Amino acid sequence: MNADHAAQLRLLDLQGADTTLAQLAHRRATLPELAALAENQRATDALTNDIVDSETALGDIADEQRRLENEVDVVRTRAARDDQRLQTGGLPAKELESLQHEITSLARRQGVLEDDLLEVMEQLEQSENVLRELRARRSVLDAERVQLTQVRDDAFTEIDRAAALKTSERSLIAQNIPADLLALYEKAREHSGGVGAAMLRARRCEGCRIELSGSELSAVRTAAPDEVVRCENCRRILVRTAESGL
Repeated sequence: MNADHAAQLRLLDLQGADTTLAQLAHRRATLPELAALAENQRATDALTNDIVDSETALGDIADEQRRLENEVDVVRTRAARDDQRLQTGGLPAKELESLQHEITSLARRQGVLEDDLLEVMEQLEQSENVLRELRARRSVLDAERVQLTQVRDDAFTEIDRAAALKTSERSLIAQNIPADLLALYEKAREHSGGVGAAMLRARRCEGCRIELSGSELSAVRTAAPDEVVRCENCRRILVRTAESGL
């Protein structure tokens, strides 16, 4: 293929624009805030599960506390009724003995229930403290996520603005390159990791960084200025300049 040498030189400008666009895309995809946000989300999800578990446990303990309080109230009410009957007097000896025995049993039962209630209340306080700490940690994560999102979005805005300007610049460059040369460049770029054209500098291809052998160098040296030459090693378009060392 033949193309005006000036058009071949413009390939280097086009490649420069494409390289910058690729760098911007890579920067956008690898912002440290993206990894930090992903880690924040993992931590938040795990913490949310812990909070749900803690709330469930707290609810169970609160239910147990209410149950014990109700039982204590029942025992106290019955003990008070029995005591009232005892104070009234006039009961047969056998019934009086039975009533005194029940009052003693109720007092013992109340003591056990109150001990259990005290233990449950302590568990409730501990669970409330744990839940409070978990919620505080989630608040910190929420605030961190808001900050990271803002930094990410600001970076996205900056990168997208730069990419838009560079894309516009690339379009202007591409308009001044013959269609067949542009098509060859795009094909080479597709098969060469995003680099379709490279400068020949000091007898070395700047695309693959390999110095041309004697026969390759001779072929490039004898090629007409408008002949489009390609690196035999990487198949990129070789653009000759004053720095080529021919």
